[in-house]
Amino acid sequence: MSFKEKVQVLILLLSSFFLIDSCICTVAAIQKDIVSFERKKELVGKEKMNWHFKDVFKDSIPGINLQMAYNFLKRKKGDTIIVAVIDTELDLVQDDMKNQIWINKNEIPNNNIDDDNNGYIDDIHGWNYVGSKKGDKAPYSHFEYVRIIKKYDTLFKNMTSIQEVSKNKQDEFKVYQKAYSQYNEKLKTVSSDIEKFDIAINRYIEGENILKSYLPNIKEPYDKVRLDSLKKTLKNEEEIEKLQHLIVYKKYSHRLSSIRNRRELLSEIIEYKLNFDFKERYLTNDNTDDLDDFPYGNNNVQGVRKFSHATKMSSIIAAERNDTSVEGINDKVKIMPLSISVLGNEHDKDITLAIRYAVDNGAKIINMSIGKDFSLHPEWVYDAIKYAEEHNVLIVTSAGNDSYNLDTIENYPNDTKNNGVEFVKNFIKVGNTSYRLNLKLINSFSNYGKEEVDIFAPGTRISCLSRRGETTDSGTSLSSAVVSGVASLLFSYYPNLTAAEVKQIIMESGVSYNIMVNKPSTNKEKELVPFSSLSKSGKIVNAYNALLLAEEVSKKKQKRKK
Repeated sequence: MSFKEKVQVLILLLSSFFLIDSCICTVAAIQKDIVSFERKKELVGKEKMNWHFKDVFKDSIPGINLQMAYNFLKRKKGDTIIVAVIDTELDLVQDDMKNQIWINKNEIPNNNIDDDNNGYIDDIHGWNYVGSKKGDKAPYSHFEYVRIIKKYDTLFKNMTSIQEVSKNKQDEFKVYQKAYSQYNEKLKTVSSDIEKFDIAINRYIEGENILKSYLPNIKEPYDKVRLDSLKKTLKNEEEIEKLQHLIVYKKYSHRLSSIRNRRELLSEIIEYKLNFDFKERYLTNDNTDDLDDFPYGNNNVQGVRKFSHATKMSSIIAAERNDTSVEGINDKVKIMPLSISVLGNEHDKDITLAIRYAVDNGAKIINMSIGKDFSLHPEWVYDAIKYAEEHNVLIVTSAGNDSYNLDTIENYPNDTKNNGVEFVKNFIKVGNTSYRLNLKLINSFSNYGKEEVDIFAPGTRISCLSRRGETTDSGTSLSSAVVSGVASLLFSYYPNLTAAEVKQIIMESGVSYNIMVNKPSTNKEKELVPFSSLSKSGKIVNAYNALLLAEEVSKKKQKRKK
């Protein structure tokens, strides 16, 4: 059966109505629907590079159809817009990114004066709220549930029943209990994993000792064929068993140094992220429970130069489109780096101030590829999100990578409160899809939710830039960046659109996939569900369709003005 026979393309002229800013707008778009189609071949070699730009109808790869989008924009002139990336520190010197960084033209560099009176001294490229700088160790912070336990421990310690708690404190007690449950679960899991790595290290050393007792001059990397040959000559069962452990490690390319490094990372979780006595704000010395305790941090958005997360997100959105192997979705973008993320959970104070900074300094989009299960000061973040909506700024965030149904599990930051009621129209939460047009269309680690996740976007093995150069990565963080890139195209070429309209356009114009997929889960046994059941829109973002719909909405707005 041919490709055309396998794909049913429904071109529907939709007359849909939605209420935005108290006025009813009629919109029309070309909608495409994939029905029961599977790509039979796996992507190989260069096919994987920038696969997320592909067109499912032309290439049978469920990308965002970026080439057709740019063909549509050929004779149009776009504006440069600012996208704030609230994330880790950012590499400012990558060849394809160094010209894409926002510059605060109202600030005189390095004069130690707040020239623009925004409360930030010498904020030339943004701000580093965690205060890290070159030469520091990679900074750690607590998990949010550790902060909650510390806050309420004096009130609820040794209480086991809600009947022991006064009625006006019972909600806090429930959060405290939930936080302690998650703390204990994490501590147990990490401690168990450390024990397993200790066993692995001992077995590796024992295997090496056997090996070197027979081949004293052998050096790493060990030849697996030679290890197998030695094993066949051994008579002692204990020696055979110990050497077999080493053979297994070499089969999976494990080195003793890498095993020790992974064990060290686990021990640091206990030493820092789970340690109630760890002073997590040693670089800033501010009170994280006081929003007015400012300024803190510094203007050094390069930070310790060890984290690549923000660099990856920024390159997906805005790396120069110059025919290199890694290109952004829209290079008519200036990235505003706002560093709040370290090894642990972000502080609500940092999230709040970073959102407000982005809004006050001209960002049209805020990309926040962050998330956590608890929030100590959610009202601060809610107010900041509302502030962004009032100033027509779109916020795009990631759904998370735990295979959770977010309709049943709390996830922050979010645009819902009071039992799932949305309080803003400028907030998009994004899940992760792969290049596989089959049961594995959704990444198995992606969070999902018919009410809480708005849309899906490519986020598996996405080409991007790290501090070390070109790479690929996977996660809903990358999906969030893809949606921010598409949104930036809409703002660039249709500046009369509001943030709420851009969100609605992205949701309406995505491609529907009428196929069954594996529901994300860590279980070996997978449950088959309709793709449309896992997000509010039931779609994957599509740049070309979004531009068609944006054109229609923009023209209608212009006509109403005349």
